[in-house]
Amino acid sequence: MRSDLNVSAGDLVSVRRIENGVVLEAENCSLEIKVYAAEIFRVSLSRSNCNDPDFSYAVKSRPDGVPFNLVESPENICIETESLKLVADCKPVRLSFYDKNGALLSEEDKSFGTSWIGDQTTVYRRLQPCERFVGLGEKTGNLDRTGSAYTNWNTDHFAYPVNADPLYLSVPFFMGMHGGLAYGLFLDNSSRSVFNFGASNSRFSFFSAEFGPMRYFFIHGTSIRKIIEAYTWLTGRMPLPPIWSLGYQQCRYSYMTFAEVIRIAETFREKNIPCDVIYLDIHHMDAYKSFTWDRRRFGRPASRIRKLKKLGFRVVTILDPGIKVEKGYHVYESGKAHEAFLKYPDGEDYAAEVWPGLCVFPDFTNPRARAWWGRMLEDFIQDGVEGFWNDMNEPATWGQCVPELLEFDYDGIRAPHKTARNVYGLQMARSTYEGARKGMQGRRPFVLTRSGFAGVQNYAAVWTGDNVSSDDHMLLGARLINSLGLSGIAFAGNDVAGFEGEADPALFARWISTAVFTPFVRGHTMLNSRSAEPWSFGEEAESVAKRYIRLRYMLLPYIYSTFYECSRDGMPVCRSLAIDYAEDQKIYDRRYQHQYLFGESFLVAPVSSTTEIAKAYLPKGDWYDFYSDKYEKGSNEIFVETPLGKIPVFVKAGAVIPMQSKVGRNSEFGSDCMALHIYRGNADSSFVYYEDDGISFDYEKGIYYKREISLTRDKLVFDRPTGKYESRFKRIQIFFHGYGFKDNQKLLVNGKPIKTKNMPIRDFIPTSIMEPGRPGSASDGLIKTSAITIENLWEKIMIDF
Repeated sequence: MRSDLNVSAGDLVSVRRIENGVVLEAENCSLEIKVYAAEIFRVSLSRSNCNDPDFSYAVKSRPDGVPFNLVESPENICIETESLKLVADCKPVRLSFYDKNGALLSEEDKSFGTSWIGDQTTVYRRLQPCERFVGLGEKTGNLDRTGSAYTNWNTDHFAYPVNADPLYLSVPFFMGMHGGLAYGLFLDNSSRSVFNFGASNSRFSFFSAEFGPMRYFFIHGTSIRKIIEAYTWLTGRMPLPPIWSLGYQQCRYSYMTFAEVIRIAETFREKNIPCDVIYLDIHHMDAYKSFTWDRRRFGRPASRIRKLKKLGFRVVTILDPGIKVEKGYHVYESGKAHEAFLKYPDGEDYAAEVWPGLCVFPDFTNPRARAWWGRMLEDFIQDGVEGFWNDMNEPATWGQCVPELLEFDYDGIRAPHKTARNVYGLQMARSTYEGARKGMQGRRPFVLTRSGFAGVQNYAAVWTGDNVSSDDHMLLGARLINSLGLSGIAFAGNDVAGFEGEADPALFARWISTAVFTPFVRGHTMLNSRSAEPWSFGEEAESVAKRYIRLRYMLLPYIYSTFYECSRDGMPVCRSLAIDYAEDQKIYDRRYQHQYLFGESFLVAPVSSTTEIAKAYLPKGDWYDFYSDKYEKGSNEIFVETPLGKIPVFVKAGAVIPMQSKVGRNSEFGSDCMALHIYRGNADSSFVYYEDDGISFDYEKGIYYKREISLTRDKLVFDRPTGKYESRFKRIQIFFHGYGFKDNQKLLVNGKPIKTKNMPIRDFIPTSIMEPGRPGSASDGLIKTSAITIENLWEKIMIDF
């Protein structure tokens, strides 16, 4: 039975080889298959009467010219590389993907394949036995997406429920897993799309694009890690951020005067709580107009920002895309002169109400508008602003219904709103980053965005929008950050304590304890609620916040090295357990699905603010309790006591963790002695320590310090450092966990004996977290481990146990 409503590809008509690929002409469409890499195929399907441009804002790489075989038969067409095989059945055309061993990864439904209903294109894929799905970026719900459906349509969703969809940002990339096999699929279409992983049917999964070409990349890898690496090769990896953006950041909607901002900064210093960044929300502007200062409440900005910098603070200002329609307003007049604003088809500027009143909106898909926007940053950069916060960039308007007939430049191609909306925030972030990088003359800018699309990691960090002060949102936040990491966006976080509503002291203490183990840490809340500064919730919550924030700063060498790893291979900072333990059924359990690895070594198990005894799951391997050094066997569920000042954190056996032994007021201060912690394991492991000046792009010229540290069962080896940068660390104090060394035990350092010294853990962890008498602490509160100190860091170092 055939349907005229649902039109599929039809039978194969002809085959021709092209550069890097093959074109299959079918009865109802043309299929172009390009080989981007041995493990990446791009599939493009167009109706016969369409001329879809080969253009993408998300894809950064081009086909790398790998060889492939093309084999034709009456039954099918086979395109094969050393890693991946695509088989196209001829009658009718249906696509299936196999690994190099011939194992089926994914196949189209035999009846429907790729089909069209009007302008909407859908790819129907047969559900494989026990198939799981993860990814899709900023999506609520479970880690395992099976049985759910999601829409990609960037939406301003204030105080969103924990099951809301869609949200602010779209990443149409997911990974499927079954029977020990894994693949990734990225839909390179920016129109509204739907991903259905078996919701409301038992026959297939599918993904659809409302408008434009059906163009997707199929990626195969031997592991989830390899797939993420391939996907981020395709869409780009983040540049190294300024190191100060990895410290604690403080915000409020809104600080109302520079005097208030300076008082907040001085209070951080008086209370000895490290902090690097203070934000200025929309009330710093003159009548909410972007690129302006309220001269009465925020006068003399350059002088005030210099004072804040002397206190050790960088300033980040908010930028909204809505530009007020006001004669004489320099930004409006300049944008008009440069034809920078979105237009209706008749040439009139599109205008809508936002914070300042009636506003026009830059067309960030226009290169001329992007360059103009970048120039608008110059005055703020001259005032000393080093970070820019892109908000309301879905774009958000009062009424939330942008007319579909708007025309976007789309880099000369011309596109309607239905195509351009999802990339609007991406292109605003790009415009801001490129303009700031140019204007800051060699210093790294920091850009934060609410909205975006696949590839936004090239330009900005992401926060998860207007969340709510609740335990459910705190746990959801962990899943959102992990899902963004699975989708190429490593630099992400959420508003600590929640933006809407009012956190109680317990929720704030628990949230900040968890947030220090995420890439982006910002306290933020809205008007008419308690402020979110650490001292705003009483002495106990302040004490917990201070200890964990100081721990964050002690971990900066580890965190910065992890960010370096991400910039090289796309591996996220917060790592869903699906990355390394995809076949472990327990990690998808709703009790454990928000657990994650922070970098390679820390297992974090978030718990609610009211939980005093939690159950955690330790996946395969050996683990140590971070606070007590207690050894735990993996593949095991355990109970953990969780008083207010302690969240469950475990360290992977074999871990090599660089820390700084002391911290100061911000990321610029610290000891010249590295505290290196190694945890005994049964398998070989290593860690690449990385360092540079943290503020410039000189690392691109080889001015960095990098060395690999390798650990075996009986040896610790430091390779010679590479790069032209001199480390700020002059000594290394090495702490041995799980080795049971006695005081004054002899180890061989480059063949020469050196004695260990037993030291209390509180000397390198702010273990008032584990004060005497608290659960898990030693009887005297001083859990001890062995340590040695090494002075000469430029030689190769070999330590025999």
